[in-house]
Amino acid sequence: MQRNAVLEMVAQTDPGKVRSGNEDAVWTSIACGSVILADGMGGYNAGEVASHMATSVMGAQLEKAFAKRAGITTKSAALSLTNAAIKVGIAEANRAIFSLSKTQEQYAGMGTTIVAGVFQRSFLTVAHVGDSRLYRWRGKQLQQMTTDHSWLEEQIALGSLTREQAHLSRNKNLVTRAVGVDAQVSPEINVHETADGDVYLFCSDGLNDMLSDSKIALILSKCSENLDLCCSQLIQSSIDQGGRDNVSVILVRVIATAASAAPANDRFFLNGWRRFSTWFKSCRFVKE
Repeated sequence: MQRNAVLEMVAQTDPGKVRSGNEDAVWTSIACGSVILADGMGGYNAGEVASHMATSVMGAQLEKAFAKRAGITTKSAALSLTNAAIKVGIAEANRAIFSLSKTQEQYAGMGTTIVAGVFQRSFLTVAHVGDSRLYRWRGKQLQQMTTDHSWLEEQIALGSLTREQAHLSRNKNLVTRAVGVDAQVSPEINVHETADGDVYLFCSDGLNDMLSDSKIALILSKCSENLDLCCSQLIQSSIDQGGRDNVSVILVRVIATAASAAPANDRFFLNGWRRFSTWFKSCRFVKE
């Protein structure tokens, strides 16, 4: 587990019980207050290649953006910088994966979902493409913060399926948006206010396909004080329920927003993050 005065982070990934390889990839940086989770798709090891390319390329962009924050003194400018870095990171990852899939036969058709979060002061910028999810655990309540880019979610929106019917459907692996399968991709980006004590759960569908939201909430209610244990329990429970897919989990606890952690005379949005950085140098596509 990575920890500082503002955040705690822990990440785990497991191939599950059925698949020999792991096409999920996770990337975390406590120094940048950033996390990325990707769930690859494609034959042979192509999904693994796509997910690792996405997390590596996007992670590099988030690190560059964090290095530029020291010169920014307003919230709007900081959020704008983060938004731009996310868009560039996903666009570059999309371009790299798409190009490789077109030039190397063994990678034809590969792609990946992605969900990423950047924590700044009392805000979380979250971006996602596909059906990897973000949940928030606040006040003993679990809330899904992203909407899947999937055929099932489209049917729910149209009223053709109830959420209960969708949970039982065999079409859970049909995503309508993914990184690397087309020349361009549009991420969904939103900003949410964070609060002290929030726990954010980023996961691949290997978790929520095996566990209901109520089961996830139960585990969080019992274990969220210990993120390492909680992460292990979530993954093990999904495996116990069948483990039909790779499963990855990133948990982030907001110990204190930078606003509450900073001195009262800290007037600017990123002063807390400056000190923080010195502390730590550190369509449809079938997912196989």
